[in-house]
Amino acid sequence: MKRPQGFDGRTPRRPRPVTDAAAEVVASATPPAGGAPTAGAPVEAESPASLRYGGSGAADRVSTEPIVVVEPAVRIPVVGAADEPGGRDVDRRRGTAASVVPHAVPGAAAAADRPADAKSAKRALASAERERRRYEKQEVRRFTKRSRRRRLTWWIAGGAVALVTVGIVAGAYSPLMALREVRVEGASRIPAASIVTAFDRELGTPLPLITGDEVHRALEGFRLIETYSVETIPPGTLVVRIVERTPVGVIEARDGLELVDGAGVVIDRPKQRPEGQPLIAVDGGVGSDGFKAVAAVVRSLPAEVRSQLVGATAETPDDVRLELAGGVPVVWGGANDSRLKADVLAKLMVVAPPDTVPGYDVSSPEAPVTG
Repeated sequence: MKRPQGFDGRTPRRPRPVTDAAAEVVASATPPAGGAPTAGAPVEAESPASLRYGGSGAADRVSTEPIVVVEPAVRIPVVGAADEPGGRDVDRRRGTAASVVPHAVPGAAAAADRPADAKSAKRALASAERERRRYEKQEVRRFTKRSRRRRLTWWIAGGAVALVTVGIVAGAYSPLMALREVRVEGASRIPAASIVTAFDRELGTPLPLITGDEVHRALEGFRLIETYSVETIPPGTLVVRIVERTPVGVIEARDGLELVDGAGVVIDRPKQRPEGQPLIAVDGGVGSDGFKAVAAVVRSLPAEVRSQLVGATAETPDDVRLELAGGVPVVWGGANDSRLKADVLAKLMVVAPPDTVPGYDVSSPEAPVTG
């Protein structure tokens, strides 16, 4: 390295101007001529520079000021001193060859290693974060194992039910469930073929799409049907069960006899009274209260009594009278307790046949009377 001019030790320094204070300091420090130094006064040794350039002592000593140079102890960290165990610091002041690091600038090693250490720290932090997340997931799965199993069971059950439901609905509304056959049960007065023909418009329709209104529209033309019910039998059968109207007797109309049921609906118009059907005579026709009372009484009679009934009258709802074959009268009274009265009359006819008594009175079923 090239040294700056004036630093090679051969060029003499320019003497500083001597101040009065410096002269006093030198005078106080110079011992008296020919005498020993004063006790306690510092003894100045002549510098080699003053001897080299012909200085005579006192003049040279007063031309410079004493400068105390304190060299600071520079501690250079060895690579790995702060990071690795057993690291050490090098004291430059010692000047040993072992303490000199091969870096021109103190701290360069730490600055060079700092980026690598930062990357390692980031990788370690990321790895620790992944381990923490993995551990948390494992703990969550361990504590929620039962609930997850229960939830999975419910999902499987719900999926199975949904799958079955979708399959049923898809099959029900498919052509496989189309109406192909109509079966009629309970028809006697009404031809079954006529009822089957009434459902021709519904043939080919899926059974779930056949509504109650469509069934009623097909059967409303048959007035002899009192009640009905339908049943679907997969894959394509419709069963129609009907209950025909039960006639309670015949009434005399302007056009002749009419066979009517308990609601007054005309079932048939026979030319003469059918066997077992009484002739009903009431004031006000089929819409009167007397007709309703007679119809209720006739419907309550057992078959063995009904077969011998030839007539029924009612001036009021509480004065119903019946007539058996042979002209034997039966005083019935009101339509209340008709079931009990019918049982009592059936027993009386067994004990005392109609051809042996003039009549029966069951208006008070607890105390019936014959005669």
